[in-house]
Amino acid sequence: MVFSIPFPDISPELFSIDLGGFSFALRWYALAYIVGILAGWRLAVIAVQQHRLWPGDVSPMKPTDVEDLITNVILGILIGGRLGFVLFYQPGYYLANPLEIPMIWQGGMSFHGGMLGVALGGLLFAWRRGVPILSLGDVMALGTPIGLLLGRIANFINAELWGRPTDLPWGVIFPGQRAQECPGVDGLCARHPSQLYEAGLEGLVLLAVLAWLVFGRRWLKTPGAVTGVFLAGYGLARMVVELFRQADPQFITATNPLGHVWQLGEFGLSMGQLLSLPMVLLGITLIVWARRQAQ
Repeated sequence: MVFSIPFPDISPELFSIDLGGFSFALRWYALAYIVGILAGWRLAVIAVQQHRLWPGDVSPMKPTDVEDLITNVILGILIGGRLGFVLFYQPGYYLANPLEIPMIWQGGMSFHGGMLGVALGGLLFAWRRGVPILSLGDVMALGTPIGLLLGRIANFINAELWGRPTDLPWGVIFPGQRAQECPGVDGLCARHPSQLYEAGLEGLVLLAVLAWLVFGRRWLKTPGAVTGVFLAGYGLARMVVELFRQADPQFITATNPLGHVWQLGEFGLSMGQLLSLPMVLLGITLIVWARRQAQ
């Protein structure tokens, strides 16, 4: 490749400590989860403290409620994200190796599964605390893009979830034998840095849109609308990036090189697109319904 960017020499581990024969390491991916959750929590606290943003100028939650909600969010991310990966992407493997299901340190988390887990945790929290579920969903949606931004950057640092081969000047030469298995490419193979595409669309752009709607347009006064924007925005961003992202190897065959899990003629959908399509439809429906309720 004449135009390409060498992969930056960044270790997946921020630092490691050896104690008593055991090695403990803080990885960028774990740090992304930690910082994303804390930053999302602080943004949610800022929102609930401003009563003028809510219906009737009364916030449905207290800052202490947001602190208690974090436990449900963390459990939802970990349990839902792991089970989503197991069920959506490699059910056959984990059916044969069930003891590996809880081994999240080996990698393998699904955003869609994590979202379902967080949604379930939010429903339980709203039911126990008497918090309006749509307003709770809006708060949770507002803080989520920060974690998505940091998580996708961590994916890039880990040199995982890279994109399809490209000859564009910003193509990145990712390390590893699998990243260099590019049929028809002589020499080094550059790929789309699809993790950074996702960080920009699902993280920065979606965060900016939601922050503008919440603090600039006061859309929290229309319960459910912010949640709808998040669902539709994430779904659309993910479906676009999937056009440049390499499919998971278990879906790729000689007759299906793009790894489509649903195909009709020349048109097909990847697993990420198939899981995101209902989010888009649900998000648009929720926006329309919420805005009509406010009229």
